Order: sequence, then structure tokens, then C-alpha cells
Amino acid sequence: MSKFFLFSSNISTDPYPVYPLGMAVVATGLKDAGHRVCQHDYLATGCSDERLRAALLEFAPNYVGISLRNIDNVDSFAAEREWYLSETKRLVNVIRQATAAPIIVGGPGFSIMPEDILDYIEADYGIVGQGEQALCDLAAAYDQGGIVPRIVNGNRSLLNGKHMLSPCWEEDLINFYFERSGMVNLQTKRGCPHSCHYCSYPKLEGHRLRVKDPDQVVEEIKRAQRMFGVDTFFFTDSVFNDVAGHYLNLAEALLKSNLNISWYGYFRPQGIRAHELNLLKRSGLQAMELGTDAASDTTLAGLNKQFTFEEVVEFNRLCVKAQIACAHFFIFGGPGETMHTVSEGLENLNRLKQSVMFAFSGIRILPDTGVHALAVREGRLAEKDSLLKPVYYFSPDIDPEVMNATIAAAFKGHRKRIFPPSEALIRMATMNRFGFRGLLWDKLIAFNHE
Repeated sequence: MSKFFLFSSNISTDPYPVYPLGMAVVATGLKDAGHRVCQHDYLATGCSDERLRAALLEFAPNYVGISLRNIDNVDSFAAEREWYLSETKRLVNVIRQATAAPIIVGGPGFSIMPEDILDYIEADYGIVGQGEQALCDLAAAYDQGGIVPRIVNGNRSLLNGKHMLSPCWEEDLINFYFERSGMVNLQTKRGCPHSCHYCSYPKLEGHRLRVKDPDQVVEEIKRAQRMFGVDTFFFTDSVFNDVAGHYLNLAEALLKSNLNISWYGYFRPQGIRAHELNLLKRSGLQAMELGTDAASDTTLAGLNKQFTFEEVVEFNRLCVKAQIACAHFFIFGGPGETMHTVSEGLENLNRLKQSVMFAFSGIRILPDTGVHALAVREGRLAEKDSLLKPVYYFSPDIDPEVMNATIAAAFKGHRKRIFPPSEALIRMATMNRFGFRGLLWDKLIAFNHE
């Protein structure tokens, strides 16, 4: 059996520090296969090169696995400043100074454009998609002297009915993230059946849903409560409220178990009824982040969202009635956007009562997405142009500077409307200094008061 040094390279705390869940799940897969594992988090260890080198020298691994969570922060106002790959490349060099072990990189950021990233950071191998089994298989082939592909597709061996693995949590990491964010993240299913034109999730996790057994989720929560005193969770599923209703089965299991927890998740603002919201709230749901993404029917269609703004308004109305806090995330400037749709969209925002709104300008172009194909058709990009450094799509029918000024003027004086995205970080830092933890934006909502 081999020794694996798993390294979370994430340095972003935007919008709050997030537990390296992928690394923890891969650690379980390796341990189940009989390997020894050391988990090292760069952020939690003070971004210290010295501590990284010391940990590598002490553990003396046979393999080093790097988890790459983000390429950048998808904010067009901070495209150069918040680009993370140069730091990852530097960390690969730091690791090579301490060990001759092969370096294998994976994670959601890597899986978006694996060939380009592997070339740039100069690691040895890469895994696209799920790493639990793929990393074990890669090491086995390497140990046996077989031919090892430079990039392995972990999604070719999807679990196909086998249960999703539970994370191997580390107490010091739980303490670090829970103290700073007030919650721990969990995943209850993988995959996304939708095809939003800007999104990479279907490429990362596949279109077919693979659902964790609700009893397994309950046991994971009980373990986090018992071992670490955690009582607040964020479910990181790409879309929590799946059409098949698996999320309702989980809510019933949570309610039946009397866990007395609070939880949050990412929701699609469509297709939910009042009694279902009531069930979710009774199971512990406190707030939801909504992938609304566009503020008019024209721009919703341009993003292939496959719902209308009227559905968004009704979803929001039901949430307000149930007193569940909502944050809507909007992207202005995408396909079909004109200054007319910008004005229409800003007017539509007034219909979303008692909710927080975050606005982004332009769409980060990612490979193999509808927006990428559109940009190529429009002659903005050549098909093989590098997207390693952030490139943003803006509709040819708007002037981004005029659009940004229009949004800023419409948001001015509204404390529940945030633009540009960096404004949220300023507000959250202030709230952190006063001892607030959690999503933080939900503190801006006081029900029964407009």
C-alpha cells in the first residue's frame, strides 16, 4: 500500500472559507483501499510554505495529490487580481523541493480545462471528475510499471449505484472552518440535468443524478455533531431541489431524526410548492441561494435557464411567506442582453420582495459551454484560444461600461442589492469583525419589515 499526501491548494475566502470537501472524500476512498493518507490544507495552515515542506518531509509520501478548487473568482472586476493558477504553479515547485513523489492534480477547477492547466502548473498527472477510485487506479498502474495516461477521466468509472463516500474529516480543519464560517459543507448528490449555457457543472459531474442515501447523510451529520459540535451545514449540490424530489426524501429523513440543525443550499427558483417549503423549513432550512442568473425572459432564454421570470417571482413569494431568506444571483451582459433588457431586468428586481440580490457583470467563458460556442460563432474567440486567464462574454448589443454604471445607479442606496461583487466582501468583513458567522447576507433580511 502507498502513502498519499493530499494537499488543498485553495487560498480563496470569497465569500467565506470553505472546507475542502473533495479532498476529504478522496481521503476516504484511499483509506478504504488500504492506503495511508495525510491531508494538508494550505489555507488552514496559514498559507505557509515552511509548514508544507515540513509536512512533506515528515510524511515522505509515495504520491502527492493536489486539489484545485478554483481557477479564479468569476468577477470581471477582479479578473487579473483573483487569478489563482500562478500561485498553484508556484506551490507545485515548492512541493518538488521537498519530495520526488509524482504530483497528481484534480478537483473542480482542474477538471474545467485539464490539459491547459496541467501544462501550465507542470504537475505529472491529472484526474478529471471523480477522484476516489481514479486516484487508486492510477497509483496501482504506476506501481506495476504499466502505462499511465497523463490525464485520467474519473467520470468513466461513475459509482453506478454504489453509495457515495462519506468525507474523512480532520478535527483541526473542521475547527478552522467552523470557527470562521459557522458551518460545514456536505454533498447529498452529484450531477446536474440542466444545460445552462455558461455552466461547467454537467461537464464536472455529469448530467445524471447520483444520490446519496438520506440515512447516510443523516449519519454524517450525527457524526459531525458528536465529534465536532457542528450544528450548521451547507449542502453543496449543484441544484438541491431536483425535479425527481430526492431532496424532499432527505428533508423527511432530517425531520424524522430530530437533529435540530440549520442548513442552507443552492436552489433553482422553479417548481416548488408551499407545503414542500414548509417541510424544508421544519427540517432546518434557514436560507437558500438561488441561481436565478437573469432578470428578464429574454436573457433567461439567452442563458437557456428554461424558466420564466414570473416563475422566479412566484418562487420568491412562497419563500417570503414561509419566511425563508433568499439571495438571487444575477449576471448582466449575457446573450441577448441590450440596454432595454437591462432596464427591464432592473425594474423586475423590484418584484422580488424581501430578498438579497447579487449582480455580476459579464460571463466568465469556460470551455465546452454554450457561451463559449456563441463567442466563437460571433468571432470573439477562436475555438482553440486559451481560456486559462479569465475571458468574459458581453453581449455585442451593450457597452459594458454604460451597463455597469446603470446597474450601480439602480443599486445605490439599496442595502440588499450588491454590485459589484467585491462590495459583498467589504460588508462581510465588517460583519465578521462584529462576530457574525454563516452566510451573512441573510442577516440583511428581517421578515415582516420591508
